[in-house]
Amino acid sequence: MIFDILLIVCGVAMVLGGADRLTEGAASLARRMNVPEIIIGLTIVAAGTSAPELFVSLVSALKGTPDMAMGNVIGSNTMNCMLIVGCAAMVAPMTISRNTVQKDIPFSVGASVLLIILGIDAFLGRFDGIILLLGFAAFMYYTLAQAKKNKVEEAETIKTTNAWLSAFYVIIGLVLLVVGSNLFVDAASRVAYVLGLSEGVVGLTIVAGGTSLPELATSVVAARKGQSAIAIGNVIGSNVFNILLILGLTATICPMEIRGITMVDLMMMLGSVSLVWLFSRTRYIVERWEGALLVGGFLVYLVWLLNNV
Repeated sequence: MIFDILLIVCGVAMVLGGADRLTEGAASLARRMNVPEIIIGLTIVAAGTSAPELFVSLVSALKGTPDMAMGNVIGSNTMNCMLIVGCAAMVAPMTISRNTVQKDIPFSVGASVLLIILGIDAFLGRFDGIILLLGFAAFMYYTLAQAKKNKVEEAETIKTTNAWLSAFYVIIGLVLLVVGSNLFVDAASRVAYVLGLSEGVVGLTIVAGGTSLPELATSVVAARKGQSAIAIGNVIGSNVFNILLILGLTATICPMEIRGITMVDLMMMLGSVSLVWLFSRTRYIVERWEGALLVGGFLVYLVWLLNNV
């Protein structure tokens, strides 16, 4: 148990360091390539920080523990919107672009609704997986099309570094994020099993928390540096990646029965992203008090979840 706790601490340290490098490198590359930061957040950063979810979900499904795979994605998305956006907004109010509010966040809401519809029969088959992957392809096409239309994003002060050094920062950041997250998840999962938690609860809490560490660290660091476009883009992009790419790929490779996830969990996932959308529509800013409300709501849900084990 003591060794696992030490591994958890090491994992957290690696994730924080990786998030800092990744944010700095991605922001610098975005400016050098004249690509809006929101696009970098929605694609490259989101893909890198979603790597732990992809790894954990695939391995969980292949090992016959689909509850953990499904719980990982649903729990991660709920944490992304409530805990991560909430913490980032409490660090510094997040300015949300009109395009993100009108197009990007609704795409995340739509992905959540699609997952609920496909999973209403408590089963995600290969056909369902293909539908999700087609949705992901549509999201990527839309995102790249937006990048061509919007060559200039709101001006933000970003330190630019050498292009090769920036790319190196991105690679090192991703490596630290993935390795650190896996250390955390493995150790935390062992601790959870010792405490007698079910696979579904482990997926919704411990594993989801571990695989959401990259998004949490990246978004908080980005918000602290005044790069709110990357912070919100990372969260929204990760949510879409988690549902459409990760569950789509996992279900296509290994169809899953959904046993340990309730409708309350699914509605919390949908409600959390809808709440972020609602807050974003008010003056296109997520205020500190709204961030505190999101974090408080997540803590209430967590207490409810643990009380119903």
